[in-house]
Formats: sequence, structure tokens, C-alpha cells
Amino acid sequence: MISQALVEQHIHGAFGIDFMTCSTLDMLEVSKKLLNYGVGYYFPTIMTDKIDVIKERLNVVKEAKSLQTKKMAQIVGVHLEGPFINSNKAGIHNKEYILPLEIEKYKQIDDEIIKIVTLAPELDNNGEFTKYLHSKGVKVSAGHTLATDLSNVNQVTHLYNAMGNFSHRDDSTVVSALVENIYVELIADSMHINDDVLKLTFKQKDLSQILLISDALPLAHSEKNEHIFASQLIFNKNGRLVNADGVFAGSSMLLADIVKNLVDKNILNLKDALICASSNQLKYHNLNNNLNVYWNELNRIEKVELL
Repeated sequence: MISQALVEQHIHGAFGIDFMTCSTLDMLEVSKKLLNYGVGYYFPTIMTDKIDVIKERLNVVKEAKSLQTKKMAQIVGVHLEGPFINSNKAGIHNKEYILPLEIEKYKQIDDEIIKIVTLAPELDNNGEFTKYLHSKGVKVSAGHTLATDLSNVNQVTHLYNAMGNFSHRDDSTVVSALVENIYVELIADSMHINDDVLKLTFKQKDLSQILLISDALPLAHSEKNEHIFASQLIFNKNGRLVNADGVFAGSSMLLADIVKNLVDKNILNLKDALICASSNQLKYHNLNNNLNVYWNELNRIEKVELL
């Protein structure tokens, strides 16, 4: 089967390379390797940290983007995950560096390379912060949040993870994400989300609004079994990337692995899985297909052909 380019809009690194600490050349190396896994476009994801660190990371991404060649997965822009999140749903993020949703705070790191911002809408006073991001053409994603009103966001960051849980009596982030006319990111690695919940999600949510992501960490496709990430040691425990307390930090899979997982478990067929991993993202971000990805009968990538 031939598919369009995969689009990875939430990835923290891979192959032992961490986007929070790597050099420009390291990021270019990730770009080269991601192409072999069918990824045509990606958004290096920068997480909660000191303002100076975030600004320095943005500059690294911009420099890497300027040096890319056609034989690389193309950097679209940065997905900024934090620091404007809810400390009660921080997950692996360092609470010390979480900032209030104030426009003046954002202006300290404001840069045209930022294309997606994950934030906690319930902490946005009168929605002014969100409106400001929209005015700049930035996609707003509700994540690390307890929000129940998602009417002013474009999408939700890693549905079910680091958000208000489902309740049959009360409003919740999860229910709002499922019923609102917005996109949802989904880490379908069968570890972040139970397989039956994945099946239920694909039945409830319109397929055209599901964005498969990896949320891959530097340990993904790496020979290392541990790595310092978000100021703490992360372990690879049989594919689960967790801290010492067992809190998930991200995924050990890349997007192609996610597609294969869904198909192998008969949760989705290959065509539908690729809609969620490719077609939806290309449309959502207004991107042109830049390669054909050839999948063999084992749902693995057989060949990548640049267009």
C-alpha cells in the first residue's frame, strides 16, 4: 500500500537525541532518520523549562530548519508544550517553571517558529491569552489541564493523558474533547491508552478529527535504557518510558510504530490508521505531500520515495 507522508506533530526526540538539549546538527540527524520511518514533516516539541532555555531551544530549531535538505523530514515549526499549563496535571513537567497565562509572559518567548501551544484553558483569564495566540495564527491545544470548556481551542494534547478524567455525572476534559468539534491527539501505543478505550475512541470521535502522535522521547529507537528528561531520570521498562514513580514521560514508539500497532491489533485497518497519521495532519496544517511511503504486507515501511 502507498500512503502520503506521515506528519508527527508531537515529538520530543528520538534515536538518543533530546530536543531540549541537542545541537543543531543533532536535530538534522533526527530529520534524516525520521524520513526513513515515513515522516515527511514534524514539529519538534519543546516542553516546560526556564524562559531562557525555551528561547535557546527555539533558536536551535530555527537554525536546523534553515539548514535542512530535501532528504530530511521537514521541520514545520515548534509545538510548545507548556509552560502555560495546570500544575495539578503537570505530569512529567517541572512545576518550578510553570507560568501563568499572561500575554506579557508569552511575549518573552514569542517567535514565529511556534505553531502549536499546549496550555490549560481554565487558567486563561477571559480567554485573552488564547485570543492572542489565535491572532498570531498559532494553534491552541488544551493539555495538562482540568478544563471542561474546550470551545475556544483547536485541539487537545494527548487525549486521556494529563487531563480531567471521564465522569458520567460531571463535566470533564475527556468528555468535552470527544463531543466538541475539535481535533484530538492520540498516543495509540497501547500503553498510554488501553486498547478497548482506543476502540471506543475511534467509534465515538470522527476519524477526520483524530491526530495520531508518538510523543516520542529520546529513548525511542535508542540503545539506551535511561535518560535525563525534564530534570529527572527516565527509564525504559519493557517499552514503557517512566520516571522513578512510574509516571509516563512519553512513548518509545515512532509514528510508524503506532500505525503498525493499531493494524496488528485489528483496532484500525491500515487505510484508516494512515488517515489519522497522515491525511488529517496534512490538511490540518495545510501541508503538501512531499513523499510516498510504501508499506508491505506486514504493515512495515518498505520504501520511502521523495516527490
